[in-house]
Amino acid sequence: MVARRRQIIEMIGAEKARLERANAAVHRDIKAHIAWLERRLKNLNDDLAHAVRESPIWREKEDLLRSVPGIGVVVAHTLMAELPELGTLNRKQIAALAGVAPLNRDSGRFRGKRSIWGGRRQVRSALYMAALVAARFNPVIRAFYQRLRAAGKKGKVALTACMRKLLTILNAMLKTRTAWRTAEGYAA
Repeated sequence: MVARRRQIIEMIGAEKARLERANAAVHRDIKAHIAWLERRLKNLNDDLAHAVRESPIWREKEDLLRSVPGIGVVVAHTLMAELPELGTLNRKQIAALAGVAPLNRDSGRFRGKRSIWGGRRQVRSALYMAALVAARFNPVIRAFYQRLRAAGKKGKVALTACMRKLLTILNAMLKTRTAWRTAEGYAA
C-alpha cells in the first residue's frame, strides 16, 4: 500500500504537469482524472491507517516512531514498510541499509570524498523530509544541525548527518521499545 501510495502521488504530479501544458479541450478530462486520483489517494491513506490500527505490532511501532518530533504518519508508514529491519540491526548496519552511511572513495594512497550512496531510495527520501522538519522543530536534531553548520559544514552535508542521527535514534527507540524523551533523553 505504501508503494501504491507513492505511485498515485507521482501520477497526480504528472497529471498536474500535463494540465499546465494541455490544450483547453482536454483540461476537463485531466482535472477529472486528478480528482479521481486524489480520491483514490485519500481512500488508500484511510486503508493504510486502518491496517496499522488493526495490527498491535504495527500500531506500537507507529506510536513509537510518531513520538519523535519531525516524524509524521507518512514517514512512519514508509519506514515500517520499506525498512522492516529498523530496531533489529546496529547503527552502522541500519545506516548502510538505508543508504545514509558515509562511504569512502579511497584507492591506495588517494583519499576521496565521503558520500552516501546505495541503500533504499524510498527510505532515504522519507528520512530527508523528516530531517528537514526535525532540523527546525526537534530540539535534539536542531542543536546537532546548528552545531554542524557552525563548524563549517555545508547545509546538505549537515542535513545528511541529521538523517543518519535521526535514523540511529529511531533504531534505538524501536530496539528498546521506548518513546521519544525530551531534553534529558537523547543527547545531541
